[in-house]
Amino acid sequence: MGLEHVNMTVPDARAHAAILCELFGWHVRWQGPAKDDGFTVHVGTDDGYLALYTPAWELKPEAHRYHHVAGMNHVGVVVADLDAVEAKVRAAGYTPHSHGDYEPGTRFYFDGPDDVEYEVVSYA
Repeated sequence: MGLEHVNMTVPDARAHAAILCELFGWHVRWQGPAKDDGFTVHVGTDDGYLALYTPAWELKPEAHRYHHVAGMNHVGVVVADLDAVEAKVRAAGYTPHSHGDYEPGTRFYFDGPDDVEYEVVSYA
């Protein structure tokens, strides 16, 4: 078994997906109309993806991370070359933080598009 996808709501699924494609080398697997007149983009790899959903209505602000039940705290992404991805993150205008080098890998975090926190980790 494996994790196939995670579905999260964002203000502009297409724009969010484009940034993830640039940063992580992902591709759009599918996009189209979705639940309640919304729009969804599936972005990731052949093995797993994020389903980015944009509803037809105005969104409420996110609740504070790590403080509510079933809240999404961050998305973890495994990469082969941590330094190369960190350079892309910086070039895109995001600020890497919370660097860590502990078993089983090396990692950093950044608040990415739509203020979604991403953990980038390498096991190389």
